[in-house]
Amino acid sequence: MPDEHADVVIIGAGIAGCASAYYLSKRGVKVVVVEKGDTGDEQSSRAWGFVRQQARSSRELPVMMACNKIWHDLSRELNADLEWVQGGALVVANDEETMEKVRNWVEVSREHELETKLLTEREIKELVPSMEGPWLGGMYTPSDGHAEPRKVTSAFARAAQENGVVLRTRCAVEGIDVSNGKVTGVITEKGLIKTPVAVCAAGAWSQKVARMVGLRLPYRVVRASVLETEPAEHLTKIGVLGPGIAFRQRPSGSFYVAPGPGGTDYDVDLDTFRDIRLFLPNFRRNRDLFKVHVGMELIKDVLRSIPGSPARRHPFSHTVGVEPKPNRKVLDIALRNFRRLFPSLASLGIQRYWSGRIEATPDAIPVMGEVDGLQGFIFATGFSGRGFGMGPIAGLLTSELIVDGKPSLDIRNMRHSRFREGDLDKTKAVV
Repeated sequence: MPDEHADVVIIGAGIAGCASAYYLSKRGVKVVVVEKGDTGDEQSSRAWGFVRQQARSSRELPVMMACNKIWHDLSRELNADLEWVQGGALVVANDEETMEKVRNWVEVSREHELETKLLTEREIKELVPSMEGPWLGGMYTPSDGHAEPRKVTSAFARAAQENGVVLRTRCAVEGIDVSNGKVTGVITEKGLIKTPVAVCAAGAWSQKVARMVGLRLPYRVVRASVLETEPAEHLTKIGVLGPGIAFRQRPSGSFYVAPGPGGTDYDVDLDTFRDIRLFLPNFRRNRDLFKVHVGMELIKDVLRSIPGSPARRHPFSHTVGVEPKPNRKVLDIALRNFRRLFPSLASLGIQRYWSGRIEATPDAIPVMGEVDGLQGFIFATGFSGRGFGMGPIAGLLTSELIVDGKPSLDIRNMRHSRFREGDLDKTKAVV
């Protein structure tokens, strides 16, 4: 491939990358998207599909509220069936600790004028009559919803290409050219693309991209497992999260079932020992959300770090087409919890199991925007399990930053420099 030129090169064809390309193309920007695998090959097609504003940090709440408005009209915008369902999001609690966090979050939502209702057990039963309890209570945000991840990223990519965006799949990035503190090009396995702007939207692989320009991007990659049931009668449009369970029902009738945040797996690798001081406080606050594994992934990572190894020369070669292994044990527990909630569905069969990689920052807040000391390098990553829901607004804000010089929303709390400055969010997640 001869050298190309582009106004912007986006690294990663997940939802954040494809949405960025789409919104930039609407502004007349010449964009090339490069992706080591296929469009939406990683977490963007493996997510649960929840689009929710609740239950994590007030730092990202204004951004997610703006994104929610985009979702309500996105099917029309992209002229595609995205399986968007505005059924709301329901969090249920069966212990006092969780209820206290729910009450605190409802107060935060009120401060931001987000309609979130504190519910009694009776009110939960009225929302989802077929779901068994008992519950101490919960909270419900009616403007939330869910959509089908496999369809949304493809729709953004298709709309971007119709606007002239060049999408290069099976084209891994191997370096980034920098001159006098400015990005000048992106080196791919198929050649150089000259550009003054590179957007890192590489999800779980963003850390490797950051190292290409000498930046440290602290995060850990975790695995989240999901299953899909066979179709059943329609019981609810609400996305539900509770102790040991998360589920939503697709328009086809099948359910996506996951063990909730507490069923997340973390495979220790060499990155575990980098920036560990940043992760320890949040790990202590939320250690019940992760299952830590020490094994082959660490050994493989050591071998990949050997000077002169193929993985050192081609940093993404070992990642293409590799399926992360779903944790069948935690999925079996989630399925039992699901069947306990819905006894009438006890015989419902399973269509498929899968898993995806999620990048988690020390404070579970995204990394967005420019970086200090390097002109033309922009992050749109680190969404820590909210990448699907936040993908559209990430794309819009990235496009505004590039074209207008300033995004329409304040994303200072998501700046890369907060890690160096020690300005990390200390919120303990509800779910």
